[in-house]
Amino acid sequence: MNRLFLILTIVQILFSCIAAIYFYRSLREKGSIKTLSQLEFKKEQEELKRMRGIHLTTPLSEQTRPKTLNDVIGQKEGIKALRTALCGPNPQHVLIYGPPGVGKTAAARLILEEAKRNPISPFGSKAKFVELDATTLRFDERSIADPLIGSVHDPIYQGAGVYGTAGIPQPKAGAVSQAHGGILFIDEIGELHPIQMNKLLKVLEDRIARFESAYYSENNRNIPNYIHDIFCNGMPADFRLVGATTRSPEEIPPALRSRCMEIYFDGLKKDSVIEIAKNTIERAGFDTAVNICKKIANYASNGRETVNIVQSAMSLAILEGRHCIEQEDLEWVLESGRYQALPVKTISKKQRVGVVNGLAVYGSGTSGMLLTLEAYVQKAKNETGTLTVTGIIEQETFQNRQGESKRKSNARASVENVLTALEQLTGLSIKQYDIHINFTGGIPVDGPSAGIAIFCAVYSALYHVKIDNKIAMTGEVSIYGDVLPVGGVCAKIEAAKEAGVKKVLIPADNWQNQFSEIGIEVKPIHTISEALKELFDITKEKQEEKIHKKEYTLTEGILTAEKG
Repeated sequence: MNRLFLILTIVQILFSCIAAIYFYRSLREKGSIKTLSQLEFKKEQEELKRMRGIHLTTPLSEQTRPKTLNDVIGQKEGIKALRTALCGPNPQHVLIYGPPGVGKTAAARLILEEAKRNPISPFGSKAKFVELDATTLRFDERSIADPLIGSVHDPIYQGAGVYGTAGIPQPKAGAVSQAHGGILFIDEIGELHPIQMNKLLKVLEDRIARFESAYYSENNRNIPNYIHDIFCNGMPADFRLVGATTRSPEEIPPALRSRCMEIYFDGLKKDSVIEIAKNTIERAGFDTAVNICKKIANYASNGRETVNIVQSAMSLAILEGRHCIEQEDLEWVLESGRYQALPVKTISKKQRVGVVNGLAVYGSGTSGMLLTLEAYVQKAKNETGTLTVTGIIEQETFQNRQGESKRKSNARASVENVLTALEQLTGLSIKQYDIHINFTGGIPVDGPSAGIAIFCAVYSALYHVKIDNKIAMTGEVSIYGDVLPVGGVCAKIEAAKEAGVKKVLIPADNWQNQFSEIGIEVKPIHTISEALKELFDITKEKQEEKIHKKEYTLTEGILTAEKG
């Protein structure tokens, strides 16, 4: 018995020694790991500190970034509209349309700062400006991660921590809650995923971000009260949305557009680019050369391009020991950067038969351009005349994150509509003639807004009378000769002014009092007859009299022109 007890005692002592050795080694290993971890952490901290101590010079683009709203060049009307939408006692959600590099983001930031200084504004002094880019915004459809709306970190996910061990789901605030009381700015909002777009619309409606989790139970006493509150009542998300996009309004979901005030930032005019180039050169401490700034404006279409060109030219000058940009510097930058001169559309130098100045918009509908239309008419070679329309893009395809969409041009249908109106006015049978209409430039033409230009071009070719080359026009034409309203009139008038036009004919329903101070004559018209009077000094009565007496047919018009 004593012997058995002695053996058990020896075995127990051996096991105790083995356990002691095991725990001793474990403690040493932990101490070693802790020491190594501390050394590694210290090394990483020192590396981070070293990196923070390295600074390059401030980029010129940052130096020239607008500091006040007066520094946002070329967007007077857009700034006024943005101030109206956000600086009052009841700020609105906003959509800003415009090409890249024209100041949309900078203007939104500065507007918030102005609103915070306004005593009647609900934006507090600590209101945040939270900025996101929809093109890089990613989310998990299982709601594991959603930087826009917010997400729930359930206990099963890695890194749930102490709350996860206790089986507690953790709501994580998204940008909509981070922007609570301020502005949420989403750049390229048109690229937002449809699921996120729908969630965002719900937040805009309720001003609350709501969360769900299969691990949440209102009877779980381990869950803190604030988490109960979030799951039951949602997380506050009372902000104002400012969405910027380079897309056209038609490409933005109607549900979002209906909740927002829509504001348009124009593409920069040549004078604005010159001013930006001048300011950039002056802020860098270089001597300003007017001819340099003017040449830059022939190649740069927005602020970013302007600053990039200036910075490259300045760097070249500095490397050669100069503090002024010379013509050779700029030419080298333009050549090495493969910059292409911007197309400059101007009116023709003389009046011509069948050639008329139409007006169109492009991009997001904020930029206008001169559109030259040509028409040629001759007696039909066969019993039935032909209609040929060239220069139009019949169908456009748009790619976006929502998929692919197509839009067909109705320019040809608009031409046929105009020819019916021409028959109504002249009493001639258009089928007796071969008609060729050409839209120069090969750009997408929607059609209806070019109706009046098509009519006047065909009329000019039909009667062989020249059209005033200093007049441009826009408007839809009904089959009974009425001139109907169209969109983008302001942008079209600006484009006409830049092209050297002296008078613009627009639908009377598009008239605004501000057009009287725009710098060129803007004439509102109701009917095609009024347009003919402006172009050819032909009243409806005179035209009907000539047609009735057959004093001025197509053949006679051509013969008269040849004799002249």
